[in-house]
Amino acid sequence: MTTDLLETCVISRLVEAQAARQPDRVAFVVDHHDLPAEEVTFGDLAVRGNQLAHELRRAGLGAGDRVAVMLRNVPEFVYAYAAHSQLGVETVPIDPRSRGEKLRYFLDFAECRALITGDEVVADEAVAADIAAAGLPVWVASTAEGRARGLDPSGAWPVLDETFAGPERPHAGQYVEDLTRPWLLAYTSGTTGNPKAILFTYNRLLLYRRLPGFFGYRDDDIPYTGLSLTHGNAIIATLLPALWGVVRHSVFSPGFTKSRLWDVCRRHGVTTWSNLGGIATAVYSEPASPGDRDHSVRLVVSAGMPREVWEPFEERFGVRILEWYGTMEGGFAYKPVGVGPVGSFGKPPPDLLEADVVDDEDRPVPPGQPGELVLRPVGGEAVMEYYKNPEASAKKVRGGWLHTGDAVRRDADGFLFFLHRQEEGGLRKLGEFIAEGFIRRVVAEFPGVDDVHIYGIPSRAGAPGETDIVAAVVLTDSARFPLAALIAHCRQRLERSHVPDIVQVVDALPKTASEKVQTRFLVEALRAPGASVVDVDAIDLRRTEGLVSGHA
Repeated sequence: MTTDLLETCVISRLVEAQAARQPDRVAFVVDHHDLPAEEVTFGDLAVRGNQLAHELRRAGLGAGDRVAVMLRNVPEFVYAYAAHSQLGVETVPIDPRSRGEKLRYFLDFAECRALITGDEVVADEAVAADIAAAGLPVWVASTAEGRARGLDPSGAWPVLDETFAGPERPHAGQYVEDLTRPWLLAYTSGTTGNPKAILFTYNRLLLYRRLPGFFGYRDDDIPYTGLSLTHGNAIIATLLPALWGVVRHSVFSPGFTKSRLWDVCRRHGVTTWSNLGGIATAVYSEPASPGDRDHSVRLVVSAGMPREVWEPFEERFGVRILEWYGTMEGGFAYKPVGVGPVGSFGKPPPDLLEADVVDDEDRPVPPGQPGELVLRPVGGEAVMEYYKNPEASAKKVRGGWLHTGDAVRRDADGFLFFLHRQEEGGLRKLGEFIAEGFIRRVVAEFPGVDDVHIYGIPSRAGAPGETDIVAAVVLTDSARFPLAALIAHCRQRLERSHVPDIVQVVDALPKTASEKVQTRFLVEALRAPGASVVDVDAIDLRRTEGLVSGHA
């Protein structure tokens, strides 16, 4: 195995090489809003990754073991990625919001032998009890935000700060020589059931190394994300480009807050940030401000920009959109700025992947017709593995194609357009397919709507294949919100078929770590007693204020 390949694909080797060349170069910055930001150099990262590797090895952990990392975006998360790859330990990222049965499932299914977590996680007594019951060795990071809250986990848990405050340790060795070895065990979002676990090998980073070029990153770019480092988007689009040194450095925050986005960008000179899921809609729904263009951002690297918001977003904020599509299982396509039609996520790189759109019998469908997106390597067959699930793995790559489970259509020039997840179905009303992006934009633009998600439920009238449209909204002030005015606004700006049938008021949209809205939880809440749900047809449009509560 050549040194170049190892330094490309093994994070610890990459960090070590960068630290030898430029130890004082900043690798990444963690923004803490009202608290001082944390800058981490390559020298810091190499030293602390090695210190953590010693601590893990002292606990008897080594090549082939799996260690869960349950942290927000803090430096210790990246130290763990470095330490694990140094020892050949497989990383299992876990959403730090996990608890109860879900947390137990994550730890047990992956057969984790240890856990690295944070003070804010174990401050929750119920979560701390779940972690203790797992019977694993646990290390807790004392974080900047946790310290500001007065959290001190040292009385109950081993604290990583003691490891990092100690002396620089002798080199713990590099134990990965084979790029086909497992690197990461990443859970899918599980929007419709128990998450599967995807097994990644080190050689997957050969594909990821090309993505900064596809995205159009420059060596003076500063990418930012508030997306969790438990998810591939943050790793691929923000962390790895910084470690490879193809951008100036990257910026993370422990979470995404739409009202702080542009402040973070201004504070750190950010030039590009990552959109995913409902982020763009949430940002666009903020009231217009004279500061909307007062920033250095030139590019939004987006995976899911609604077509209806795309050009208004570019115009309002003075940015350009690069749209891309990716699946953790290995799918990829992208649409460079100014190339192809707005609303498309582009095409796969022609030298890497080929795509087709197929029906339920895996037969290609003509341009313009909806079908499932399938992909495979040029001249080869798709390969991927769900951990401990050979049946699902075989189904996913049947016929040599990666079956994405995403319904798309392709135009005559080969540009691909996302429609919906096949397992979730699409919106169909009055006999037509409904583009939820139009509805989302209109609702998001109404004053007082803080966030919105559009989804469908089976038609209450019983029409086969038809859906009723639900607008799940988060409001800035639900007690004073003019709901009737919102519906009048929708009826004025939308076709009859696109007007929501139900308005569901929620305190927050349930989202995964990747900002994907978990529709199934909204459906459960919709049916729960006492839900704040309004049947649009029952609204008196002469009434302009106050919520109507009840059941649809």
